[in-house]
Formats: sequence, C-alpha cells, structure tokens
Amino acid sequence: MQAIIDITTNPYYIQVITMMGVYLIAALGLNLITGVTGQFSFGHAAYMSIGAYTSALLTKNLDLPFLLSLLAGGLMAALFGVILAVPSMRLTGDYLGITTLGFGEIVRVVFINMEITGGARGLAGIPRSTDLTVVFILVVLFIWALYRINNSRFGRALAAIREDEIAAESMGINVFLYKVESFAIGTFLAGISGGLYAHLLQYINPADFGFAKSFELLNFVVIGGLGSIPGTVLGTTVLSLAPEFLRFVKEYRMLIYGGLMVLMMIFRPHGILGGVDLGRLLRKVLRKKPPAALSGGN
Repeated sequence: MQAIIDITTNPYYIQVITMMGVYLIAALGLNLITGVTGQFSFGHAAYMSIGAYTSALLTKNLDLPFLLSLLAGGLMAALFGVILAVPSMRLTGDYLGITTLGFGEIVRVVFINMEITGGARGLAGIPRSTDLTVVFILVVLFIWALYRINNSRFGRALAAIREDEIAAESMGINVFLYKVESFAIGTFLAGISGGLYAHLLQYINPADFGFAKSFELLNFVVIGGLGSIPGTVLGTTVLSLAPEFLRFVKEYRMLIYGGLMVLMMIFRPHGILGGVDLGRLLRKVLRKKPPAALSGGN
C-alpha cells in the first residue's frame, strides 16, 4: 500500500508515468499505420515534432488555450501526413520506410534552421499544461476510438490491405484512399502526443525527434505485437519503465535493456501479444461454465 502511495505522490514517478502515456498515444497511432495497415513508417517522430512545435508556438506566442493548440498540433501533423502519403502510399515495404525516414530528417533540419522555432537552441518557455489527468483521459479516449475503428468496416478494410493489397482491391476496397486515411489518423495521434510532450517538458529541441525517437516508437509497437492495441500498451509500458528499473546498474542498464530486447525477439518474434486476441480469450473464459456439482444420492 505504501508503494502505491509513493507512486501517486512522488513527482518523479508521476513524471515517468505521464511521459509513458504521452509516448503511448504516439505508439497507438504508429500501430494503426504499421500494425493494422501494414505500412512501415520510420519517421513517426517527425509528426510528433510538428505537433509539438505547432502547439507550443500557439500557446507561447498567441496565448491560445492548451486544448485548442493541442488539437491544432494534431491537425497540422495530420495535414503533413496526408501531404506525404498522397505521393508515397503507392510504395510498399522498404521503399516506403526509406521515404518516411527521409521526410523525418527533412523536418528535423527545417526546424533547426527556422528562427521561430529557436533553431538548434530549441524552444523554451512553453507553459506547463500537460498533467497525468489530461494524459490519462486522452489515452482512454484514443484506445476506445481505435477499438471502434478496428472493429468497423474501415478497420477490417485496413486489415485486408495488410494481408493482401491485390485481394483487397479486387474486393472493391479503395486501397490508396484507405491507406491515406490510416496515415492521417496515425499522424494526428503523433501530433497530439508531440503537443503533450512540449507542454510537459516546457522545452523542445529538434534533436528530441530524430531517427532514434522514431525507432523507439517502432520498438514499442513491435515488441508489444503488431496490430494489437493491448500489445502496444504493454510494449510501451515495458520499454518505457525498463530503463528506469535498471538505473541501479548505472552504465550497464542500456546494455541489459538491449539484451532483453534481443531475447524478446528470439523467443517472441511476433511480439508479446502478437497473434493473441485478448477479447476473444476473455469472452471464452467468461462463457466457460463451471462443472456441475455432484448431487448426493444420484
């Protein structure tokens, strides 16, 4: 009980859990793009940076309310997601991954060379508006929305595209349009995550959103299980907290962290919850009737 009280009152623990929720929102968007639709994106952090800078500049320079600036950051990221998706969604596999990676580097360099963003010095003085309550509410809202999407006609079309684009198109699915829409939703969540990130740390720098951050977000999705929302939640939780739990080994913690990831890929190559339908498993358990009690004398 005392441990629970410490977690809920200690500012350090609250900061770690809040940051985990911020990353989870971005990872959920990437899961929709990569896990559900099957489109590899190696530049997801770029959309986080677009949302972060957009929302931060609106609140810092124009005194726009936090939630409105957060929404504006998400919409701006989605706009750039569509701009990239329209010419590149006809690519697949490694080619699409290289395109998104290049776009991520372009965005980073542009922010470094813009005066309004503070350039390489970064942008400071952002109001602190992100807290655990806001992040928790948004995480629950987005998880619910993504479950609704996955179980809708739209979500089943995305899954069909992931399995076989040719077969999906032959069934009347507009593959190009659905992929663009998936990219727009996923990048919108990344933009929201970036806005929360900026208003939590109160300082952002283009170096915060480089390839390493995109790779980290991809790890959250892959380790948890591609296409699985519970897997994304679990993967983000494990990989976000692992470095914190390993701080007692000091300089060896990242080595142990990397080793755990290698072992994970060896023994669970599809992710922790990859291929596991928790909803179906839960329904099966709930529907399972207990064995009838033996009545005496019969």
